[in-house]
Amino acid sequence: MTMSSLVLGPMMRYVDETSASIWVETRTDSRVTVRAGGSSWEARTFAVHGHHYALVEADGIEPGSVLQYTLDINGTQCWPEAASEYPPPVIATLKPGKPLRMAYGSCRTSVPHDSAGNRTHGVDSLRAYALAMAAGGGLAWPDLVAFLGDQVYADLTSEQMQEFIRSRRDIDAPPGEELKDYEEYAHLYHLAWSDPANRWLLSTLPSAMIFDDHDIRDDWNSSLSWKQEMEATSWWHERIVAGLGSYWVYQHLGNLSPRERAEDALWQRIALHRNDEPEIDLSTELDSFADRADRDPESYRWSFCRDFGDTRLIVVDSRAARNLKPENRGLLDAEEMAWLDAQMRGGFRHVLVATSLPFLLPMGLHHVESWDEAVSEGAWGKHVGQVGEKLRRALDLEHWGAFQKSFHAVAVMAAEVADGMRGPAPDTVTFLSGDVHFSYVAEVERSSRSRIMQAVCSPIRNPLPRLMRSFGAVLSYGFAAPIGALVARSARVPDPPFAWKRVKGPWFDNNLASLEVTPEGLKLWWQTGVVHHGDNLHPRLENVASLTVAPRNTQEHAVQSETLPGRSQP
Repeated sequence: MTMSSLVLGPMMRYVDETSASIWVETRTDSRVTVRAGGSSWEARTFAVHGHHYALVEADGIEPGSVLQYTLDINGTQCWPEAASEYPPPVIATLKPGKPLRMAYGSCRTSVPHDSAGNRTHGVDSLRAYALAMAAGGGLAWPDLVAFLGDQVYADLTSEQMQEFIRSRRDIDAPPGEELKDYEEYAHLYHLAWSDPANRWLLSTLPSAMIFDDHDIRDDWNSSLSWKQEMEATSWWHERIVAGLGSYWVYQHLGNLSPRERAEDALWQRIALHRNDEPEIDLSTELDSFADRADRDPESYRWSFCRDFGDTRLIVVDSRAARNLKPENRGLLDAEEMAWLDAQMRGGFRHVLVATSLPFLLPMGLHHVESWDEAVSEGAWGKHVGQVGEKLRRALDLEHWGAFQKSFHAVAVMAAEVADGMRGPAPDTVTFLSGDVHFSYVAEVERSSRSRIMQAVCSPIRNPLPRLMRSFGAVLSYGFAAPIGALVARSARVPDPPFAWKRVKGPWFDNNLASLEVTPEGLKLWWQTGVVHHGDNLHPRLENVASLTVAPRNTQEHAVQSETLPGRSQP
């Protein structure tokens, strides 16, 4: 059997009304050609640490087009594969005026989809979604899917990943079963994106991505002492350089519009390279870039913003852009906060803020995190501060609530947008998030027409153990809110600028969420994969929950529950 020249992809990434970006990894130095609608576009690969990549920019396409495409490598068609059981891949440009429809979620482990993998990690909701879309049945295609962190787990590796590590180094030596370098990241991405059903879906459905901690390591940038502890190890520098460098190649590059890519210094080196010259090797430059991005977060922005007609989508980096210095601690540094402030504007029907970490945690958990931040930073003395730091890491108390200055600043932005102080008020300001391994909807308590919402979808495939579900529910809800508030005040933590309450949830299924802008309001729904009759390879997509959020002067929000029996409880 001849080995394919295509290693990974194609992946449909940034798509607008007239252009599409298609990403691939190839086996060798190659010329990659995409053909669709009688036109063709070509790109030369670039190399990073022995791997070869290309991003083909297909432009000049009619708005609202749906064109079947093929992908050639060095003149030989590699996609779609011969005798593929899936529909032909397409380039679908945005149609002007069409309301946004998108899917989103976070936290997806890469283990086999057999009975053993489903027993330990649950059914992959993304794969169930892919199978449902491939089957057709009148399902409407979204404009994109947004992955809100933990697409890969660099610290909690699967048996398959550990086998690869053992094949090249001593797994008992640091960093052990965790990833060490770029080569291991490349293999991890291959495990994440090579399943045939998911691979087909991602070859035709545009995607946007942002990292979270497990893309690098659990608790990444949770505190200054955490960072100093990591930097003191013998392996961290290679890990962070490989993690950020591979993220730029595999995830971030495809987030950028053609204009944004043209302004990126690394991409300029690729774009200016002539196709008749030897393949450019970016290894040294990419490593230097990643090292600089880690040392000086203000030197590069991972966040991005896109407008879809009357809806704005702001995707916020809540990991790399942190300021961990105690005197100026922030989940977003000054540069990133200024950028977000500039994007938070009215004049849209919906403003969507996608950040891997929930902005509005359950209030009990929010108060606990704000208390722990104050204690860890010395509110109750040095010795108690050490205990607070241990709790921060042990319980992952490092969300927006644990960065009070940043939380209050963004809360003011959201309220000003909703109150019409930054342009015409939208129907909703909605935070889309993942990370916490349970899904829920919360709403800020306010009387104005515009609503401030939080809609979480987590995990896609990595469910909490049942004991942890009960613990999380107890910590987050019930008496946790008033008790947490008292504890926070005891450490002199200011009250939040507004209160919020749970609207729906929590539920703990593996989920993929979707949203659609409809005449009635912002419709949201969550779906999960369910195995029937022991057929683990062909799970069915079933609804878990749904709701529609409308502005108050037209109707109160309607909750159309489609919760499956027993699925909403811990």
